[in-house]
Amino acid sequence: MRDRSHDTAMAEIFREDPGYAIELLNSILEDGDQAELLIALRQMAEAFGGVRQVAQRAELNPNQLYRTLSEKGNPEVRSLTAILRAMGLRLAIQPLNPVPVARA
Repeated sequence: MRDRSHDTAMAEIFREDPGYAIELLNSILEDGDQAELLIALRQMAEAFGGVRQVAQRAELNPNQLYRTLSEKGNPEVRSLTAILRAMGLRLAIQPLNPVPVARA
């Protein structure tokens, strides 16, 4: 049996089940844990062809993307939006509580 890293295993799971990746990202965003979000985004970048390919699609410098997704990274909204777009995803805002529908 071949050993593989946790990141490699997660990238394979994300590749096979993109819906799971979306659920995980939304769960992390609800908790607000930036470190966990950056780990998941690094793993997803690997699933989507690697950091260099994601950087190219996001029109970011690969070194910048490595730094952005590092443990000490602090992505700007613009970078985060570009990274997610390169993976076929987008950042969205949703109400915590359902908004009542206005009636005429």
